[in-house]
Amino acid sequence: MRRTVRLFRAFLKEQSDPDHFYQTLATDSVRQISTFTPLDGRLILDVGGGPGYFADSFRAAGARYLGIDPDVGELSARGAPAAGMVRGSGTELPVQTGSVDVCYSSNVLEHVADPPAMLAEMVRVTKPGGTIFASFTPWFSPWGGHETAPWHFLGGHYARRRFVRRNGHEPKNRFGESLFAFTVGSAMRWARGCEHAEMVRALPRYHPWWATWIVHVPILREFASWNLVLVLRKT
Repeated sequence: MRRTVRLFRAFLKEQSDPDHFYQTLATDSVRQISTFTPLDGRLILDVGGGPGYFADSFRAAGARYLGIDPDVGELSARGAPAAGMVRGSGTELPVQTGSVDVCYSSNVLEHVADPPAMLAEMVRVTKPGGTIFASFTPWFSPWGGHETAPWHFLGGHYARRRFVRRNGHEPKNRFGESLFAFTVGSAMRWARGCEHAEMVRALPRYHPWWATWIVHVPILREFASWNLVLVLRKT
């Protein structure tokens, strides 16, 4: 429970103190992935790596790191882009097929118009026997609308218009452009039907281990998961 409390406290500071939130999340993510696959000496591809928070944590664990992000603003959010970062699309990864040991993505799938296409690309670039680890914020979770939450429950377009009326500018995450409705059910159906990978586990990212059952209960999982993790192994 202490881990869960620490993560949720950090999550509450995402907007006001992003350095604290993302560094906390990166450290926790490395620990979490290490329970599924060793990282020392492995080549990690981070899809949506942003300004390098995860690069620091993966390298500290002994991994070789390569990050991809399509947004120049995200790449340079902490100054010059971090070493090993490349500009590219998550749905068309500029990476050779079967070339990385671990393909990782944190909170990116809800920001692409075609999440299954990105997941398929992550599977493609992973070596046989390698690990795919992808997490995202489901649309019907309390934070599904990001800064427009909780009004996204009344519709993404409505929530976006309301934000503009109240703040005089567009939200960073614009529904229909840089934020899309991806659900737990859709993600798990895709994973179970994936031809080239098998699903190892699905779990709520921030919750304690005993709350894993939540992701297997339709409807409840959509709002109670908060953040879904899919772990797959390339076949």
